[in-house]
Order: sequence, then C-alpha cells, then structure tokens
Amino acid sequence: MRNIDSLKNTLQFREVYENGKSTANRLLVLYSAPTKGKKLGISVSKKVGNSVVRHRTARLIRESYRSLKDQLPEDTALVVIGRIGVVGKKQQEVEEALLHLCRKQNLV
Repeated sequence: MRNIDSLKNTLQFREVYENGKSTANRLLVLYSAPTKGKKLGISVSKKVGNSVVRHRTARLIRESYRSLKDQLPEDTALVVIGRIGVVGKKQQEVEEALLHLCRKQNLV
C-alpha cells in the first residue's frame, strides 16, 4: 500500500482554507485548492468524540480518499473535516459523502 501525500502543518492547512473552495454535507466539509501534486489533510475535532472515535473517523476518510484518488485532478490539495454526523457511519456512507462533495466542486 502506497502512502498518501498529506498536508503536514498549520500553514499548509491555512493556505487551503484561505485560497480554496468549500462545500459541506451532513457528514463532511471539503476544502479544495490548487497545489503541486495531490495532497490530503484530515481534521476531526474533539466535538466528534473521544480519540478512538476521531481516529476511526480519520481512517474512514483516508480510505474513502484512496478509493477516489485516481479520479481526482493531479494538482489539488484537499482538506476534509469530519462532522458529528459521521460517528457510527460505515465506510460506504463516508465514501458516498466524499464523492458527493467532490462532484459538487467538479473535481470528479
């Protein structure tokens, strides 16, 4: 399994927040901005739950991104924020929510 290029620090996240477009649904919020290469940043706040719940949410988002990665444009940075509604959802539901947001932003 290959690693996903990820956004590493606050400055990279802030750049996507300030220069990108955002869309949201009940489960996720998606920010996208042009950049070099495909990059992913995941943010799940403490409002969503304890560390076990937050890490599971991040894993679901990461796996959903992996399945859509080949369909996304090459030079795009994404920041995906997990909302409270994502708690208890299955992989397929999270993947459908991410695909829905990507379609809203014309990324897919």
